Amino acid sequence: MRAALHAEWTKMRTVVSPRWLLLGTVAATVALSTVATSVVNCTAGHCGGDTTELTLMGVHLGQVLVAILAVQIISGEYGTGMIRTTLTAVPRRATVFRAKAITLTGAVAVSGTVAVLASVLAGRLVLPDIGDQALSLTDGPTRRAAFGTVLYLVLIGLLSFGIATVVRNSATSIGGVLALLYILPIVSQTISDPDWQRLLQRLGPSAGLSVQTTTDLGSLPIGPWAGLGVTAVWAAAALMAGGLLLRKRDAY
Repeated sequence: MRAALHAEWTKMRTVVSPRWLLLGTVAATVALSTVATSVVNCTAGHCGGDTTELTLMGVHLGQVLVAILAVQIISGEYGTGMIRTTLTAVPRRATVFRAKAITLTGAVAVSGTVAVLASVLAGRLVLPDIGDQALSLTDGPTRRAAFGTVLYLVLIGLLSFGIATVVRNSATSIGGVLALLYILPIVSQTISDPDWQRLLQRLGPSAGLSVQTTTDLGSLPIGPWAGLGVTAVWAAAALMAGGLLLRKRDAY
C-alpha cells in the first residue's frame, strides 16, 4: 500500500491537470462565494437570509472541478492505456483502487478546506460589520457548515471516482455525475406533488448541501447531517460498485 500511495501521489503532483483542477476548485469556490455575498442588501441591523450558506455558495461551482479531477484519476488512465502499466506495477487491484481513493481524498480535503476558509474570510470582509457573528468559526452552526462542506466535497470526489471506475469513459462519467448533481434537483422542482418533490430532494446526492444551512432548519427537506449521510451512501455505493468491477473486468 505504501508503494501504491507513493505512486499515486507522484502521478498527482507531477501531472499538470490535477494541480490546475485543485487550484481551480479553490478559485472558483471563492470567486462565486464572493460575488454572492457582494450583492447582499444589508440594513443597519442585519443582513437578511442565511449569510453562512450564501458565503459557501461557491461550492456549487467548485464541486464540478472536484468531479472532473476524480474522474480523470481513473478514466484518464483507461483512455491512455496507462491503467495496464499501473496494474502491472501493482497487480493487486484492490490496493490500486484504495490508493487512488485515499490520494484523492487527501487532495480534495486540503483544497476544500482552503476554499471554504477563504470563502468565509471573503464573506467577513465583504459583508459590513454589524455585530453579526454568523460568519465566525467560533459559532457552532457556522463551524458545522464549514466542516460539513469540506466533507461534502470529499464525498462528491469519491462518488465521481466510483462512477468513473464503473463507466471508464471520462466524458460519460462527468456527464453522469453532473446530471446527478444538477439535473436531478431541477427535475424535483418541476414535480407538482410536494411530497414527491421533498422525497427526490432527500434522495439525491446533492442532499448533502443541506449541511450548509444554519437558519430555519425546519424548512429543509432533510436535516444537515442526514443530508450529508445521503451523499455518503451514494459515494459508498459507487465505490463498492467500482471496486468490484475493477477486480472482475479486464484492463481494456
